[in-house]
Amino acid sequence: MALDILVLLVVVVLIFQRLWKVLGTGGDMPRKVKLSREGAEKLYNLLRSETEKEFRDSIQNSEILTPVDDKPLSELDQTLSQIPDFNRDSFLHGARKAFEMITTAFNQADTATLKILVSSDICQKMNEIIKQRQADKISAETDFIGFDKVEITKAEIKNDKAYISVEFVSEQVNVLRAESGEVIEGDENYIQNITDVWTFERSLNAKTSNWLLVSTKK
Repeated sequence: MALDILVLLVVVVLIFQRLWKVLGTGGDMPRKVKLSREGAEKLYNLLRSETEKEFRDSIQNSEILTPVDDKPLSELDQTLSQIPDFNRDSFLHGARKAFEMITTAFNQADTATLKILVSSDICQKMNEIIKQRQADKISAETDFIGFDKVEITKAEIKNDKAYISVEFVSEQVNVLRAESGEVIEGDENYIQNITDVWTFERSLNAKTSNWLLVSTKK
């Protein structure tokens, strides 16, 4: 409301200045212009329209050129800003892909892929589960439906390494089958809503932006 009143006051002043230039004295030569009431109203409306537009444009341009201070960065954003070449959207896109690839590799006993994407400790734990399943002749199946949520929940830097925790809320169909094909765990007709919190690690001095999975929690 205050801005609208200010705009109106300034516009009125500018209009009368322009009307004076048109109808009043210009330079050293007196000049008189007679207008009908209808013509005066048209001239006034024209000048008002032009003046309001110019004034509002000037305000808008001023706001663009003079940014308003935003609220302070959160602790999370402050930490993320310290990671070289970090981009939140790119990271979350990669995290989604990593989640799908690691989950699929684990259930398919693809240890070669796991070695690339997870830490040695996580890889060892996954290998133990894979070997036990193979010994029991159990196969795992996962039908990945999609994500309901993928969000960075924590970030910290210590010992020249960055750690980012991501909460994944996904929809999956998980089944364990015996050698006969019988379902011994899970339901192939039931979609589970699963929440996982994974932590990824990357050296601050790394030449690549690849992240390694170092922790998983349910």
